[in-house]
Amino acid sequence: MNYWLLLLTFLSVNLDFFFMLIFLLKKYLLSKVLLGYLLGNFILLTASFLIGKALASFLPEWLLGILGILPIYLAFRKENDSDNDKAEHQSEITNTLITYLSVCAGCNLSIFLPVLVGETITNFIITLGFIGLLTIIIVFVINFISDIPAVANVMTKHGEKLMKVCYVLIGLYVFWDSGLIHHLLALI
Repeated sequence: MNYWLLLLTFLSVNLDFFFMLIFLLKKYLLSKVLLGYLLGNFILLTASFLIGKALASFLPEWLLGILGILPIYLAFRKENDSDNDKAEHQSEITNTLITYLSVCAGCNLSIFLPVLVGETITNFIITLGFIGLLTIIIVFVINFISDIPAVANVMTKHGEKLMKVCYVLIGLYVFWDSGLIHHLLALI
């Protein structure tokens, strides 16, 4: 498992949610936000892994490299993020979980699917632990820096561009790592 790729993937997929975390942490208890965010990550990672396993059972690995187009597509598609649900729920954990799933489900599945497609169950469990640790660290860091105006300013001005660059890099890595590029070059 490439931990640098996992780190880049986690940061790029969750970059837009980091803004939401600032608001959620102002409104709810840290522990409740953390638990809801962890549950959301685990649900989406597990879905990506299972879909990847299903695809890997009947497609060769080099052909699965085509999935690298998903993060690249996300980097260049037109944004329409006006579907932010602000529904009130009884549980702060449930509210955080539903907010995370509504904001990040599509991107998370599209980005993590090509990254996890060829992984073993052991690597997947290690990935869950790694992403869980990153989730905990991010919640505490965002809780700490959310009051710094300069941080909010930089994220507002450059956050989306950074996210798109990360998506393209992830897509290119998936193309390369899967052997798709080598296979296509061998055909020429």
